[in-house]
Amino acid sequence: MAKCKKTRKRFDDINVIPFIDIMLVLLVMVLTTATFIKQGIIPIELPEAKATQKEDTKKEITIYVKANGEMFYEEEKVSANELEKKLSSISKDQTVILRSDKESRFQDFVSVMDILKRLKHEQLYIVTKE
Repeated sequence: MAKCKKTRKRFDDINVIPFIDIMLVLLVMVLTTATFIKQGIIPIELPEAKATQKEDTKKEITIYVKANGEMFYEEEKVSANELEKKLSSISKDQTVILRSDKESRFQDFVSVMDILKRLKHEQLYIVTKE
């Protein structure tokens, strides 16, 4: 009886080329999607909330309240009276998104909410960060 001797091939190195290829593809995907994240036009510091839920919005109007009390309707700076005129010209079921700086006065926030309540706008979202 002849004995068969099994030989094992020894691996002295690891081929890392496929690993590098996968990492480069993942890097490209992350970089391309990161540039498309939507941010607000007017720079404000959003307040934090624990129980937040992201809603899918179709057509929306954004109102900004900055820390110094300035109000913006979309990208246009407006006073409280101008804001009320602009909001009265849109539909009652139009979605309104309020982005108020966490350092803004509470009175400015209440003024915008009062305008929306007077005009009977019920589709309101207040943006916070988690």
